[in-house]
Amino acid sequence: MTTNTVENLGSEKIKFPLHGWLGLILAGLFWLINWTLPGTRTHWGFFPMWLGYCLTIDGLVFWRTRTSLLTRSWRKYIGLFVISAPVWWIFEALNLRTQNWIYIGLNYITPFEYVFWTTLSFTTVIPAVFGSAELFASFDFTKCIQRGPVIGTDKPTTIGFFAAGWIMLLMMLIWPNIFFPSIWLSPYFIIEPLNIWLGNRSLADWTKKGDWRPVLSLWMGVLLTAFFWEMWNYFSYPKWIYHVAWGGWLHIFEMPLLGYGGYLPFALELYAIYHLVAGMLGGKTTDYIRVVPEKADF
Repeated sequence: MTTNTVENLGSEKIKFPLHGWLGLILAGLFWLINWTLPGTRTHWGFFPMWLGYCLTIDGLVFWRTRTSLLTRSWRKYIGLFVISAPVWWIFEALNLRTQNWIYIGLNYITPFEYVFWTTLSFTTVIPAVFGSAELFASFDFTKCIQRGPVIGTDKPTTIGFFAAGWIMLLMMLIWPNIFFPSIWLSPYFIIEPLNIWLGNRSLADWTKKGDWRPVLSLWMGVLLTAFFWEMWNYFSYPKWIYHVAWGGWLHIFEMPLLGYGGYLPFALELYAIYHLVAGMLGGKTTDYIRVVPEKADF
């Protein structure tokens, strides 16, 4: 291939992909249904709406970068949905202790319908967050972020993280009204050291060099996803509402403002959990999820 051919391919304009258009249609249609139909509708309308979000975001990433989670591997993309549901059920189990959120309108559906539809809806959590993180990683302002604090993989640091994670989890279980934020903090502090010790991909691969761009990509991605989660939930039925012992002021939709801070460690632990599972399946150094910009490397 000649240099001119390569340059022409590099300058070729990429069209917005078909699956992105399908996502826009799904998200728009079921957004309308979810906010306008009377009675219960969100339990069956949530999944197609969020599948639409995932496909739209993935289409945007491909449009900007010529690659995306779906186009790199449709099998691994489906795997994100498969892993996502049991991961969120872990947080539902922890919430039995904290009772930070409850669902209203469930009395109109059967227990089987509740488990089926919520599990299906939970499958969209990880694909939505990772796709949104890849979108933010594609922008120049993310690529140009300067160096940050160094958090390494040395033994004292990893042991300190691991111990802190278990201490926070224990304090949450004993005093849930005080330490309920640990529901979002403790899993990352426990799982990140495990990935380091097992030789799996971890965010410490970058923070040990002072490179916080993947962390910031995940944070921006999860906040975008959180905005749509909370906005679409506001006029839903069934829907979730929050009850917290402190900090429950200045709501943006149903979520107290301080609650959005919980999404930040949530994104990091999703990344950690995915790579823990990937490592167990033989993908210890997988680069399937690309939240690190290609340019301006450290």
